[in-house]
This record gives sequence, structure tokens and C-alpha cells, in this order.
Amino acid sequence: MKLAVVGGGSTYTPELIDGFARLHGTLPVEELVLIDPAADRLGLVGGLARRIFAKQGHPGRITTTSDLDAGVADADAVLLQLRVGGQAARNQDETWPLECGCVGQETTGAGGLAKALRTVPVVLDIAERVRRANPDAWIIDFTNPVGIVTRALLRAGHKAVGLCNVAIGFQRKFAKLLEVAPADVHLDHVGLNHLTWETGVRLGGPGGEDVLPKLLAEHGDAIAGDLRLPRAVLDRLGVVPSYYLRYFYAHDEVVRELGTKPSRAAEVATMEKELLALYGDPALDEKPALLARRGGAFYSEAAVDLAAALLGDGGSPVQVVNTYNNGTLPFLADDAVIEVQARVGRTGATPLAVPELDPLYAGLVASVTAYEDLALEAALHGGRERVFRALLAHPLIGQFEYAEGLTDRLIAHNREHLTWA
Repeated sequence: MKLAVVGGGSTYTPELIDGFARLHGTLPVEELVLIDPAADRLGLVGGLARRIFAKQGHPGRITTTSDLDAGVADADAVLLQLRVGGQAARNQDETWPLECGCVGQETTGAGGLAKALRTVPVVLDIAERVRRANPDAWIIDFTNPVGIVTRALLRAGHKAVGLCNVAIGFQRKFAKLLEVAPADVHLDHVGLNHLTWETGVRLGGPGGEDVLPKLLAEHGDAIAGDLRLPRAVLDRLGVVPSYYLRYFYAHDEVVRELGTKPSRAAEVATMEKELLALYGDPALDEKPALLARRGGAFYSEAAVDLAAALLGDGGSPVQVVNTYNNGTLPFLADDAVIEVQARVGRTGATPLAVPELDPLYAGLVASVTAYEDLALEAALHGGRERVFRALLAHPLIGQFEYAEGLTDRLIAHNREHLTWA
């Protein structure tokens, strides 16, 4: 079995490699190709990756290349974890929206739209080259904004599934609080990528006992603290929102906070320099502790599980993924991309039925889906007016004056990545 990772020079890649090494029995990879145009980073990351495999006794081989077509040739699955424009572009996404009083974040709001506009054309080009090399290969997208990128891939007819680590993070957190194995925790996880709620936490499987009320009663303070939301919010909602919901539920507070400290991109850029220096040490043969602060916790386990299920060699039969709605949420179009529990196998992902969604959440899901429709049109076809319409539709923006100012800033800061600009 051959897998390829596009964006393999990321400082996060050793976390992924560690997962492949530890879970070799779940996904027996014979060759893992790391693909990245940044040859210097790729050399450092590739060297550490080989040492991790060797230390853990993994029999597979790791190769590196800057040649995308050569790297994806004969691959059974291709994982996408790229960042167009790097941390510099992310830093812009997190700062210029603040000038208009709007949240600066790389996956939602105006910054998220900028990332989508930069990313979708690049991902579609990569996917088309993967399809030419191997039409049967699966594409697993971890590249943000996952919902919009996955929808672009599916609309273009690619064999694609989107993946996020929010659900597996909650699963592991709740399992620890409940003192049970993670595999025993099943989440009633529903919404869109980075706009989800845990409406139930079941023990033993989809039909198991719902222990969410117990979790909130006994551990509500800890959960609320992790989300940086008041405990009273969780008590009133009776569900656990994704930490991305704080951008909606406490928007103005977040904007004030972001204006008083360096961007997350600046923090990560500093961290990446330290990580790359560590990766260059030939004695290092495991992921360093510093990597835990990089983000993306448990992505490696989720990626291995998903790839194993899609390739038919193992993996959990039910996983949280991003895929077509197909009637799961009846108030959305069938070709909307949602993030829910799905049955996963060689033929792809089929969402499980979910209970009727409370209007408090359904309204926001419908609103953000409408924004994503417009965002994808802007990413595919360009044009200032399409950018403006997407920004105006976003519930974190929604005012004409804000949308006008943000449109000008988005184009100015991303001109080198927008062929139409």
C-alpha cells in the first residue's frame, strides 16, 4: 500500500508519522511519500520521519519529493495538508479583519474566506493530477477550510472525504473524564466543519446510553474552561459546542482579545523555527514534546482510521467526516457538505441519520452553508462582487460597510494568489 502526503514538509508531519508508525496493524503502509516544494523543510522532516519509523520497527519506507506527479503516482490514497501562502498568509488572515472590527481567524469569517480563495484552485489542480495518475485513489482532505475544500473536490467528481480533528479531540477528552476507552465513546456530532455541536455522548455505540447530561453536571466547569465559554452557556444549551463557536457566541470579546496579543500565526511561526532545529538533530527519533503545542491533536489517529476504512483494510466502520449531506439535514441541499457521523468503507462515507436539529443550531448551520455556497463560487470564478457577496452573507460580518472594507482588504492582501485580481 502506498500513501502520499501533500504538504509533507509541514512541521506537523511528524505527528502524522508517529500515528502511522504506532498503528501499523490498522494500516499496513509499505511506502509513504512526503511531497512538498520546500526542499529544505522536506529534508529535515523526512529525516525525522525515517528515524521514527525505524525506532518503532515500522517496515515501510519513507520517500520525499518535490515532484507532485511522481509522488502521487500509484498512490492508494493522498492526504492533503497544505497551506497556500504559509504562515505569512495566515498571519494576514488573522490581522486585517480586525481593522474592520471583525474576528481574524484562518478558517472562519473574512480570514477563512481568504484562505478558501487561495486554496480551492490549488487543491483542485492537485486533485486532477491525482486522478490522472490513479483514478481509484482516495483523497483525504485535512486542508482548511475543510468544508469548502471538500465540497469543491466532490463537485469536481473526485473521490474525496474531509477530515477534522475536533470530534476525535472531544472523544478523547470525554473518554478521559468518564474513565473509559475512547472506542467506547460515540458522539452525536452534527453541523458543518468548525461549526458543530455534541448533542449526545453515548457509551458503547450509536444507540448507547447518553451520558452528556452527566458529563455536563460533573465536569461542566472543565469543559467550559477548555472552550473558554461561561459554564452557564453550556448549562443553558445542554450541548457541547465546538471551540470555534466561541467566535460566534462571544464575537466582540474575541475581537478585543485578538487586538491585544500577537496572532496565532506569529506564535506558530516562532514554534516552527524551534521545531525545525529539533528535527535537524540526527539523534531525535520521536516527535518532540513541543509539537503538542502546534495544534491538530489526534489528527494522526483520525487519518489512519479513515484511510484504513476507505481502503478496506480496517478502521472503524463509523467515523466523523465531512461529506455530502444527501438529505441528512433536510433543511440543506443534498450537495451541501456536513460534518457528522458516517459509515465509512471502500465506497466512501454515508452519513448516519441524526435527530431533528434544534432551530437554535439549524439556523446558524443554514446561514453558514449559504455563505459557503457563495464562498465556493468566489473561489471557483473570482471577482470582487462574488467576494463581497460571500462576506456580506457571513453571519460574523453581515453589514454592508464591513463587507465593503473587508473585500478591499482581502483582495489587497491576497493579490499574488488570486489570478483574477
